[in-house]
Amino acid sequence: MIVVMRVGSTETEIDGVLKRLKELGFKGSLSRGEERTVVGVVGQVYPELADELAVLPGVADVVRVSRPYKLASREFKPDDTVVRVGGVAIGGGNTVMMAGQCSVDTEEQVMATARLVKEAGAHILRGGAFKPRTNPYAFRGLGEKGLQILAAARDETGLPIISEVMDPRDVELVTRYADILQIGSRNMQNFSLLDEVGRCGKPVMLKRGMWAPLQEWLLAAEYILAEGNDQVILCERGIRTFETDTRFTMDLSVIPLAKRLSHLPIIGDPSHATGRWYLVEPMAMASVAAGADGLMVEVHPNPDHALSDGAQSLTFDNFRQLMDRVGEVARAVGRPLAPVS
Repeated sequence: MIVVMRVGSTETEIDGVLKRLKELGFKGSLSRGEERTVVGVVGQVYPELADELAVLPGVADVVRVSRPYKLASREFKPDDTVVRVGGVAIGGGNTVMMAGQCSVDTEEQVMATARLVKEAGAHILRGGAFKPRTNPYAFRGLGEKGLQILAAARDETGLPIISEVMDPRDVELVTRYADILQIGSRNMQNFSLLDEVGRCGKPVMLKRGMWAPLQEWLLAAEYILAEGNDQVILCERGIRTFETDTRFTMDLSVIPLAKRLSHLPIIGDPSHATGRWYLVEPMAMASVAAGADGLMVEVHPNPDHALSDGAQSLTFDNFRQLMDRVGEVARAVGRPLAPVS
């Protein structure tokens, strides 16, 4: 349910609606658009609630939202959400590049990667300090030491950093270092974790579960939004199908579909979607053409010796080429690469 305020409604009237919702046991989520201000009603609504809210001063209409994901829907917020991280705007009409190593390994290699991706035009440095692995004996990340290495790379290059958090108990730690918290595919429905990052005060990038239909993905985003964090980014990273020649199948159709149904920005991750370094560039270009607001790709100075996902990591030369090619497509579709600060 959303409460549509009259054009020109006062702050006192808006605050009155929020106060009344709190008194009734609901949360109110405020969205100010170019043409209207609406208050999303978070909680289990009842039929009579619409009448109770419609009589409040400043209220123009009370509308039931047809989608189960209320706060993530275009019905609640028709205008695109723009997530700002430092000087970078994700969802603002440009194309943003997130790049770096899958797993943080040594400070020397992370620094070299950070300098290269910065020079090539990337906007955000990615790196995993906590890694979910199918095999419990595989490398699972350096933990806080990895976050410290990423922070040092940010200090030198000025690139904001994105890193994954896997456990609600680690949210405070990762928030201390990272500019964007990433929720991985395997944790898309870790509801305790979603609640916690919803309260963290930092932007969150939510990867689609490898088995998840669009509605479940947007409902996972709803968990974060319902806790008051409106800085949510979606990420398509491939789903499991019958195909075995790629790691996953990148669902390009979900990019324009998600943008039609939701106001949240969406990033394409062709590295995890394909698992093949030589497929990353064509799928990156296709993602931008399909409407993605940005890309996340893996880059390593020596992929053959990467501690995880070397087969899908680009060399420095391949990343420079990808940036040139993606830049051409981005300009052609009217969403050029965002300027580099």
